[in-house]
Amino acid sequence: MSGVVIEDIKLNVSDGTSMSAFVARPKGTEKHPGIFVFHEAYGVNAHIRDVAEKFAKEGYVAIAPELFHRTAAHFEGNYNDFENTRKHIQALTNEGLIADIEAVNDWLKQDARMINDEVASIGFCMGGRVSFLANTVVRLKASISFYGAGINALLDKVPKIQAPHLFFWGGLDKHIGEDQISAVTSVLKANNKKYVNVIISDADHGFFCDMRSSYNSVAAKQAWSLVNEFLNSYVKKN
Repeated sequence: MSGVVIEDIKLNVSDGTSMSAFVARPKGTEKHPGIFVFHEAYGVNAHIRDVAEKFAKEGYVAIAPELFHRTAAHFEGNYNDFENTRKHIQALTNEGLIADIEAVNDWLKQDARMINDEVASIGFCMGGRVSFLANTVVRLKASISFYGAGINALLDKVPKIQAPHLFFWGGLDKHIGEDQISAVTSVLKANNKKYVNVIISDADHGFFCDMRSSYNSVAAKQAWSLVNEFLNSYVKKN
């Protein structure tokens, strides 16, 4: 890939709100698949923008929507100050997130350089839960969740899942225990859903983010390779 073009866009959401999003795409006029990049509790920050640009280099139109747009537009939190972001997380609702997911999906489908219906999603922490939700709301080719806190609260939606789902968890993660992971995989299995479940024993919560103290470079490199292999299996590129 010769280069990446980035832009900030504004989307109208069905509930009457306006949502900003960061977009990264390959240079040129060729058509590409799309991917949602759902942020952690700390907003569309440098880490999330970097992830979107990495996907653009892999040949995707990557869009990272600002999920806190109803309470804190352009919010970028501090990884050492979770309390400052808690109120924004608590203000999120499934109904609002579904409206956001649909708005992003509509934008991608209308983009002239998108390959029709070749859309995937990925999310981290809070965004991992949103990526799981997206897999129950819109037609995806593949979906990925990194240490998705709260997925176990969405298990009633599992029958609506359409795309294969890849999960990453940290074996050292004290926020998400084995009971939560087992609850998720048990319901997926009972509903005959296609999934891959990866627990990295020496990784902690947030291991993929190089802005966190819990960053694990080896685990992150391994996970990125598997992400690309997983997407290459289900998402068609030109």
